[in-house]
Amino acid sequence: MSAAYGRRWLLAGAAATGLLGPPTSADQTEASGYPERPIRLIVGYPPGGPNDLIARIIAPRLSETLRQTVIVENRPGSNSEIAAAMVAKAAPDGYTLLFASSGAISISPGLGRQLPYDARTDFAPIAIVASGPMLLVVKPDLPVASAADLVALAKARPGTLNAASAGSGSSPHLALELFRAMAKINVLHVPYRGAGPAFADLIAGQVDFYFGGLPTALPQVRAGKLRALAVTGKSRSAIAPEIPTLDEAVLPGYDASIWYGVFAPAATPPAVVAKLHEAVAGATRDSEVRRQFATHGADPLESSRGAFVRFIAEDIDKWTRIVREAGIKAD
Repeated sequence: MSAAYGRRWLLAGAAATGLLGPPTSADQTEASGYPERPIRLIVGYPPGGPNDLIARIIAPRLSETLRQTVIVENRPGSNSEIAAAMVAKAAPDGYTLLFASSGAISISPGLGRQLPYDARTDFAPIAIVASGPMLLVVKPDLPVASAADLVALAKARPGTLNAASAGSGSSPHLALELFRAMAKINVLHVPYRGAGPAFADLIAGQVDFYFGGLPTALPQVRAGKLRALAVTGKSRSAIAPEIPTLDEAVLPGYDASIWYGVFAPAATPPAVVAKLHEAVAGATRDSEVRRQFATHGADPLESSRGAFVRFIAEDIDKWTRIVREAGIKAD
């Protein structure tokens, strides 16, 4: 999801909010004293990754707005599914929240595993926070200078090019499958156990291309170890505006950004959710938050809750279809 897409959400805000209905007077009374104790913001990944970093950027602003401590708590494992299940089963009182990205919410439901939560019904989506594109990078000696060149080369040599991923069912793998489907090309998928080994073999020339996280891939490009062809979002990245999007370069409509958002358990009172929505939206407008997001290749986003709810449903459908058509099985 891109910053431009986020702006379209804002234009639809009034109508979308109406779909959820306003909080009742009873709801407002129930939320009047909230929050009365610290809030836990659960992150399903280890410290230091993009999910953790972005959560820790907004947490102090949420603390200021809500006048309560917001504690970031890491519960890594299973592509954030452990953290998602924990929050889905938590008391719906607004004191245990999930900071999630597209993996656990949009991608995992389509991978054929029995999840310990239902992404469509077990959460109250609070607010979108940001999105971050991936970067399509190739080994330095691959004879291509653009994404269009890569598509042309793949069509000229069907089945001979190979592309790394960080694992079957990972976001880089899904970005690759969307690329293969839209470009109508035949390339070999080479799954690795994580981004580190995939990058190492790409730099060594063992694989031809990869969809990598922008903050990790861009330094390798600027060091001359890899060549960047395109970003996967609908808008160019603020930290690399010279790199075109796949949408504009060769595949209109392509979008495989990783988005980040905040969720509560499904039965959380609407007025509590509304209060949290305003706090998160306010944090994403903060100039210092936006500056810090940019250093990590993330674009701040804001939308109505109704637009966020609709987007999640559409995103689950999109990636479930891609998984089904590509016959993907998760690691």
